[in-house]
Parts: sequence; structure tokens; C-alpha cells
Amino acid sequence: MQNIHYKNTTLFSSRLIYGCMRIAGDNSAQDKAKGKLAIRAALDAGYTHFDHADIYGDSHCESLFGELLTELKKETPAIREQLIITSKAGIRRDPQRYDFAKNYIINSVESSLQRLNTDYLDMFLLHRPDYLFNAEDVAETFMQLQSSGKVKHFGVSNFSPSQVSLLQSALDEPLLVNQIEVNIHNITSLTDGTLDQCQQLGITPIAWCPLGGVAYPAWGNTFSTADEQRIEIELAQQAKKYNCLPWQLILAWLLKHPANISPIIGSTTPERIIAAKQALTIAYSHADWYRLLEARNGYAQP
Repeated sequence: MQNIHYKNTTLFSSRLIYGCMRIAGDNSAQDKAKGKLAIRAALDAGYTHFDHADIYGDSHCESLFGELLTELKKETPAIREQLIITSKAGIRRDPQRYDFAKNYIINSVESSLQRLNTDYLDMFLLHRPDYLFNAEDVAETFMQLQSSGKVKHFGVSNFSPSQVSLLQSALDEPLLVNQIEVNIHNITSLTDGTLDQCQQLGITPIAWCPLGGVAYPAWGNTFSTADEQRIEIELAQQAKKYNCLPWQLILAWLLKHPANISPIIGSTTPERIIAAKQALTIAYSHADWYRLLEARNGYAQP
């Protein structure tokens, strides 16, 4: 497993991040057991960074991870210090809205810590931008969480470049990550300045839904049948060339970007969790990167 260093910190993370959104399944004993096996497979494969959110599985995913962490601590007392545990908050329901209110964020973090059976989060991210957020108020909330020892570092998720700049302007410490959707279907971050800003500021982009449009339908899919066929043909040709599976090639396509994108792997199948690592070994060419982009767009770059 490759590791990356988060700028201005002592944190080293596995390049591939294990996403815990599905680990609890339907919260049945069978699905929970499957989730625990998946986490153990990720650990054995060298994943050190585990991504959570307070709303995943209606909080059951964090609780399940906390149960397993208790077991792991008995087997390996120092295991907690070897992990990066990230969680997110900011999405509320009844009604559905985004909320960065101080009391809500602090209470959410405290609840996540209890469920995860840990004293601190290595990183806390704001899940989706609250259009009504006050940067100074959020900065004050972050500093309170940090001074209390409950959160070590901070980042954002689904923020535009201007929203990142606004929040960063109120903070003394750098935002470490911006977790965004980026895949063969959604390439907005290539053109809207998000990945450019990540390179400029040393922010690590974390890709959620990295296999969208290939291994499973992308959010808000707009691909036509012709689009899907072009991509499928090009992927098949390139996968044969690089001796890998098409979905592994898509990961390599993301990993090629100089912003050092870290894809989230959310499978609960151990074999797939392990197989994702092959993408890290693919010496993917500049020319093939553009061939796949051309297949995706249906035209060559002007």
C-alpha cells in the first residue's frame, strides 16, 4: 500500500481510503459480521484511513466500527494510534438541510466519538456546505474541538473552491482535505478549479464514488447508451494492455492526477478491497489518460 503525507502534519495515510458507509448493511447480525470482516480485510491490506459520517447507516456504521475497534484493541493495544479515523457532520433531516451551528457540530462530534469508541478524531470534515455558514463561527467551533482534544485536524467535503477559500481565510491551521465526487462521469473538479486549488494549497482531494459510471451507476447519471459503450470499449482495450480489470484502470486514471487524489474504496467484499491495490502499481500513461477522457466525452480535446 502506498502512503501519502498530509501537508504540515505528522499524519501519513494509506493512498486508498476505506469508506465505511455500507459496513452495517441492514444492521442484521449477518451484515454486521460481513462489515467487520471487510474492515479486517482492509487493515490486513494496509488501509490505515477509515472514512465515516454521522449519518451513514443512521449512525450504525460508526457503532459497528466502534465494536470492532474494541476487539482490535484487545488484540493489538496500540492499534488506535496506527489509524486515521475521519468522520463528517453537517447534514440534518426533518427538514433536510445543511447546518454548521456550533452546538450541533460539537454534539455531533461527541456522539461520533462515543459510537466509534475513541477519544478523538484524526480528522473532522464538514459534510456538505451550509450556504448560510459564517466562516468565523465555524473557525471558532473548530478551535474549541481542537483545544478539547476531540479533533486533531479538519477538512471539508463537497466544497467549491470559493467556499474553501472563505473558510480557510478564518482559520489559522490549513484544511487538510476536500472530499469530492470525482469519477469518469463527474469530472467537474477538473474544470471548476477544485483540483487546481488542491494542488496550490496542498489540500488532498479524496474521491467519493470513484467507480461511478463504471462499476455502478453514477449519481444523477447523464450518460447515454452510446457514451457507456464508448467508455466500455476503451476501458476493455486499456485493461488488456495493462493486464488489469476495467474498474482498476479507472482508479489508476484518478491516481494519475498530480493533485494526488485518494479514492475511497467502499466495497464490503474482501477480494475487491484487496484487488483495488493493483491500481497503485499501474504505470498509466499520459496518452491513455486522454484516450479515456476522449471516450468519455465523445470527442477529442480541442
